[in-house]
Amino acid sequence: MIWLVIVKIKKGGPMSHIGKYIYCIIEEKYDRNFGTIGIGNRKDLVTTLCYNGISAVISDTPMSKYVINKANLTAHEMVIEHVMKDYTVLPVRFCTIASNLEEIRSLIRRRYPEFKGLFRDMDNKVEMGLKVVWKDMDAIFGEISASSKIIKKIKSNISGLDRDIKIKAGKQVQKALAEKKQDEGQIITRKLNRISVDIKENKIMGDSMLLNLACLIDRTHEKEFDNTINDLAAEYENRFFLKYVGPIPPFNFVNIEVT
Repeated sequence: MIWLVIVKIKKGGPMSHIGKYIYCIIEEKYDRNFGTIGIGNRKDLVTTLCYNGISAVISDTPMSKYVINKANLTAHEMVIEHVMKDYTVLPVRFCTIASNLEEIRSLIRRRYPEFKGLFRDMDNKVEMGLKVVWKDMDAIFGEISASSKIIKKIKSNISGLDRDIKIKAGKQVQKALAEKKQDEGQIITRKLNRISVDIKENKIMGDSMLLNLACLIDRTHEKEFDNTINDLAAEYENRFFLKYVGPIPPFNFVNIEVT
């Protein structure tokens, strides 16, 4: 992930004051109008503020923090996804609000070289998300037991064991499960590495999920990526669920933080 720390922009203030919500940064030298799709259900117009070929995508907003909930996060992301249809985007962290337009001009002016470098890195890039989940956990635990003499021995006499031994047995199973996730996950990750610029492994949840990936790819490889996922789904039809999302903005690879 690329983190870009910039000059401080105020994030508080009286409710009566209207600030400028910043969604993302794009390369554009002309004013753009993206419609009344601003965050907060206020029908605020989303436009651009340009400086020397780089623009911030913004809308009017009250100078108050937005609650981190599904509705607000979705509204923030949907604006960026809408802009991404026509541009390479550098996403800005959720709920970044400037007091006025001059603060945004100063932001772009001060960090102009960093933005240009990020645009070179992210040019024509999009993110693809993939979650991989085992279909039959009973079968997976059965495989683990069958492949481990220690676990098999403990399991055969589980009712006669004391609490400490049972805890140790549980840890052995979890260790074996983690190793199995790594081994099988690598099979899929290796295939995606061939067509990805970068891959980020996000946190996995529960026993059944073995991969939660964010893949950065070039737009020209979208079809190839689709075909690879379809091939994996067919090859492992009886073993994995594959949940695939994309293309989306590169949220996991660029997150402009204003402090």
